[in-house]
Amino acid sequence: MEIKNLRKTALRILKAIKNNEKIILYGDADIDGVSSVIILQMVIEKLGGKVLSVYFPDRGKEGYGINRSALKYLKKNAPALFISLDCGISNFEEIKEAEEMGFEVIVIDHHIILEKIPQASIVVDLKQEGDNYPFKDFACAGVAYKLAELLLTKENKWDHPEKFLELAALATLADQMPLNGENKKIVDQGLLALSYTQNTGLLAFKELTNFQSNDIQDLFQKVIAPLNSAENKEHSNEIYIFLTETSLLKAKKMVKSLIKKAEIKKEKVKKICLQVEKRVDSLPEIIVFEGDTSWSLIFLGAVASRMCRKYHRPVFIFEKQKNKNHGTVRCPSDVDGVKAMTSCKSFLETYGGHPQAAGFMVKSENIEKFKNCLLKYFEDQWKK
Repeated sequence: MEIKNLRKTALRILKAIKNNEKIILYGDADIDGVSSVIILQMVIEKLGGKVLSVYFPDRGKEGYGINRSALKYLKKNAPALFISLDCGISNFEEIKEAEEMGFEVIVIDHHIILEKIPQASIVVDLKQEGDNYPFKDFACAGVAYKLAELLLTKENKWDHPEKFLELAALATLADQMPLNGENKKIVDQGLLALSYTQNTGLLAFKELTNFQSNDIQDLFQKVIAPLNSAENKEHSNEIYIFLTETSLLKAKKMVKSLIKKAEIKKEKVKKICLQVEKRVDSLPEIIVFEGDTSWSLIFLGAVASRMCRKYHRPVFIFEKQKNKNHGTVRCPSDVDGVKAMTSCKSFLETYGGHPQAAGFMVKSENIEKFKNCLLKYFEDQWKK
């Protein structure tokens, strides 16, 4: 049994390579999104193709997923095969616009389906209707790995899978996917591959931090946490730049910079948590819903996770801007944050993710309406 539309995607990519079509890879700006892009880029290049452009949106400026600012920037490359990875499943209007620009869009995602799927040429998402593949909890890089295996096996070039496995394993851990079923196999084999990695960036980490590839906690502290502190750079991303670097000297300099950024991030997260705690303790509610102009979105995932663990409540934390607010959501294991936001979608510009970890964008004029809607939703839920 195969993941729905995975073979269709493989055949379309092979056709694009054969016909020298322009290919754009568009990924979410986290470890999972970047790893997914790198895996597919390596496969395309191994098969003799070329990726024209790689794009990662700046979450702080553009929000999550495919956005109009990115499409405006990429429009000069149309027509092209546009493949989104780890995002896109909730970008209905943006994908429609992309298709109108001349892009043929393929969505490869693993997030929850929001009532319908976008009108892309092909959609790969294990949570869509009609996908009977038994394992549903891959990180997007896990899906990209399965696509890589399918493509390269079909072309009799499936060798050295370890370079794909180590990235898929890192992404699976970083995205905190369940470590059972096929994920356990990916992580077990990926961590083994990490012990003799040939990736220049990961070699730099190994030499400078001496991380233990068989110790997941050590890997989180010494590799994943620094990578999670990376920033976007001119439509690209430091994680991508780092994991595709070929100079060990440059990679080591980047490791030192990432470790320093991780330390700074830790302190800023701690500071924001203290601010949130003061507000929440003085005004307890059934949810934590806080925002501030001084809070940067890149720190708020960690803040929301800590607040969720501390208060055992759904947490909605956001960076206030003049006209719009970008936020992140964390929920206890028995609460579905995406379902809650779906009930309040009339006040949101974009939203999506996983039940326990998601994101949203809301106009400033709708922020209080969104909060009140969430309060009513959770009050009604907990009365049942």
